[in-house]
Amino acid sequence: MKRRDFFKSAAVVGVSTLGASAFGGEVKMRQPIDNQPILKFNFPEKRPMITHSDRPPLLEAPRDVFTQAITPNDEFFVRWHMPEIPTYIDPKKFIISVNGLVEKDYIITLDELKHDFEQVEVTAVLQCGGNSRSAFVPITGGVQWGSGAMGCAKWKGVRLSDLLHRAGLKDGAKWIGFNGMETAAYYKTPGFVRELNIDELDDHVIVAYQMNGEDLPYLNGYPVRLVLPGYFSDSWVKMLKNITVTSDYQHHFFMDEAYRVPDNITEGELPDNLVKKTKPITRMNIKSVIGFPEDKSTITINSQLVVRGVAFDGGIGIQNVLISLDGGTTWEASLLDNDARGRYAYRTFRFSFKPKTYGKLEIMAKAVDRFGHEQPFAQNVLWNHGGYKYNGIDIVTVEVI
Repeated sequence: MKRRDFFKSAAVVGVSTLGASAFGGEVKMRQPIDNQPILKFNFPEKRPMITHSDRPPLLEAPRDVFTQAITPNDEFFVRWHMPEIPTYIDPKKFIISVNGLVEKDYIITLDELKHDFEQVEVTAVLQCGGNSRSAFVPITGGVQWGSGAMGCAKWKGVRLSDLLHRAGLKDGAKWIGFNGMETAAYYKTPGFVRELNIDELDDHVIVAYQMNGEDLPYLNGYPVRLVLPGYFSDSWVKMLKNITVTSDYQHHFFMDEAYRVPDNITEGELPDNLVKKTKPITRMNIKSVIGFPEDKSTITINSQLVVRGVAFDGGIGIQNVLISLDGGTTWEASLLDNDARGRYAYRTFRFSFKPKTYGKLEIMAKAVDRFGHEQPFAQNVLWNHGGYKYNGIDIVTVEVI
């Protein structure tokens, strides 16, 4: 398939993204909506996935994807903000502009990116800040994701610091702004621009052109995207076109209005008493998801069942994943894989047991990081108006027959 023909073969589907509902009633959390239907048609370079919208493309991975340490490219979730995405990009003509408070503005081609700088790789989880938003009650605005707006990949590219070093930072340089190629259908709609403080920059932040050993899939940001390990995906700008260095923070809608949570110790609020002071979401919190068995599946009594899933956080590192079969009264340690892929990657876990009683059985997974932080029960996750950062203990209910 030619890049110029990319969207010609995309399936046309209905939009099921929900808006904000009228507030009222009980404020609580539930398990994210699971088993949402998978579209029978697939988008280019993707398998059939849970599809929330086709313009812009919003694709969610089903639960069974989350038994693997590395998420296949064709099952990796997709999240765009603007409906206008280029349908053809010529890799020979593509350039990234580096400008602003630098000694020398310059442009870099894709070929130069691949051959004129040290090439590095980092394995990291990419997760939408609104992943699992369907757990919030009352419903909040935004895509009503289940648990599948996340994935883990091996990214290859060039350190952002190396690109900035070539330009040379002037005195007073403090902020870096990133802009991609997606645009709004209405000219007054604010552009999707994100900013990063230079103090947040380290050698893991890269401009990537490759994902799991292949060119970035078109829907995941081809030809290059920013990779910011440990941070939610709203900062991982796709189809990266422009890097601008400034002395002062530049106000943008997607920094000052969207992707923000209450600026208090709990990051929580009430629908009828919204917090006025907010802050942008940045680092991911601890989370685990069971990939097998799937919710509402059936298993045979006395059979050997192996629960499998993934756990991750914002870079502290996962120490353990605990499993409970009695509603959280007691917990047992699962078997974790090694952490050779690094602290920003998934840790896969396994837990084997034989169910001894007929009927419904709840399987719970709770991740613990190296500092002892644990996932909370869903009912202990606090509500916020954006539906961000849900990380309740994952529960899968099966029928033992």
